[in-house]
Amino acid sequence: MLNQILCIDDDLITLMLCKKVISRALFSEEIITLQNGEQAVEFFDKIKEAFKNGEIISPPQLIFLDLNMPVMGGWEFLDYFNNSQFSNFDKIKVVILSSTVDPKELERSKKYPMVIDFLPKPITKAVLEYLQNKLE
Repeated sequence: MLNQILCIDDDLITLMLCKKVISRALFSEEIITLQNGEQAVEFFDKIKEAFKNGEIISPPQLIFLDLNMPVMGGWEFLDYFNNSQFSNFDKIKVVILSSTVDPKELERSKKYPMVIDFLPKPITKAVLEYLQNKLE
């Protein structure tokens, strides 16, 4: 079981479903949900700032990321998160969850070292079991 995961998706129903499936599968103790990449960048900026102030805040171990979101989409978030200013978070793995599995997008995802998989929505218990084995 992971300590903490982050789900980033603009669809509230998808986020609710994610939380329910993850909780029932005992996949993570804590599930944080955000609605776009900009909120995620702010979330990680707060963790960085807390660390500078001597506070220890554990970042999530895994991110479930939607690609198509308003404000800041998944690709923009990955570009930002792949920047050296976020190098403290290089152990965090990202799983892209998309409603379309476009081969071009799958290929594009491979340029981001933190992305460990590209999976179709919705998240299921079988997907979590697959990821659990992959993360061990």
